Amino acid sequence: MRLLTHNILSSNIKGVTNGFPLGIEVEKVVEKQVEINHDFLRNIFPKIDWKAFSDASKIMGYVELPEESPEPSVLDSDLDFLRKFHHALLELHLEEGALVCPQTGRKFPVNKGIPNMLLHEDEV
Repeated sequence: MRLLTHNILSSNIKGVTNGFPLGIEVEKVVEKQVEINHDFLRNIFPKIDWKAFSDASKIMGYVELPEESPEPSVLDSDLDFLRKFHHALLELHLEEGALVCPQTGRKFPVNKGIPNMLLHEDEV
C-alpha cells in the first residue's frame, strides 16, 4: 500500500467522527521503483494532507521529508524535493502490517500490500 493510498483512507466505523489519519503498524516495507511524473506530483501535491503524509513516511522509516508543508512553488524549483516527495508517495509500500483507527484502535490488516478495510457487522 502506497502512502498515496494511506493519505485518502479513513475509518468508517459506525460512530467514528475522526477516522483520519489512520495509524500505521509496520511489519514489512518494500521499495518499488516507479518512473517519476512531474505533472502528476504537481497536481496531487495540494490534495495531500501533509502532516499525515509526513508522519506516515517517518513511521515507514523515511525521514527525508520536511515537517511543514512546503510552498507549492518548490515543485517547480527544487528537483531534490520533488524526488523525495515522489519516493515517499509512490515508491514506499507497506507490504505487511496494519492500519489503526485513531478513535477506536480497530486494526485493519494489510497483507501483500492490500489493506482490508471491510467492517464487521456490528461496525456498520
